[in-house]
Amino acid sequence: MGNTDKFEMIADIYDTSERIQIAKVASNAIRKCLTDAKGKTAIDFGCGTGLVGMELLDDFKSMLFLDTSQKMLKQIEQKISAYNIQNAATLCFDFERDSLTGLKADYIFMAQVLLHIKDIEPVLSRLYEVLSQGGHLLIVDFDKNEKIDSDMVHNGFDQRELSETMTEIGYRNVQTETFYTGSKLFMGQDAAMFILDAVK
Repeated sequence: MGNTDKFEMIADIYDTSERIQIAKVASNAIRKCLTDAKGKTAIDFGCGTGLVGMELLDDFKSMLFLDTSQKMLKQIEQKISAYNIQNAATLCFDFERDSLTGLKADYIFMAQVLLHIKDIEPVLSRLYEVLSQGGHLLIVDFDKNEKIDSDMVHNGFDQRELSETMTEIGYRNVQTETFYTGSKLFMGQDAAMFILDAVK
């Protein structure tokens, strides 16, 4: 997945107070989209050090933390061990390069992950295959921000355009809303975050 090398380098120092705070905001937005999830399985896609997924562990039957960075996953494994967590596992895999057969989940969520993926459609299509019928893909990311010019990440997303892309792939009942705005949130710029909920 995009920028894996960068994340490998910062894994040990990733959990700053700012990132922890934003992860709480993101996980609260995701939680509001869950229905009857206690018996369901989830994937924290592009999980990093698991800041969002760890907040949501009690909301699901089980959770798979999936990332391309082995060092990020090592941080999660330490947390799983330290807190004796029984309903979580990790997997190092790159959906930008390959498909994974046999993997299924009722919920997949990704928080500030899509902006790191260069070509989003193949990845969103592969995640569609992983979802159980009636399952939800929840995307938390930044609204498009013209002030940001980077060759490392997308400068956010237009919610309508992203919704149309999802619908073309086959997702239905796509809903989006902006739920948070903050100063210097995104590459040093003020930014707004949205959540998108799509059903297979």
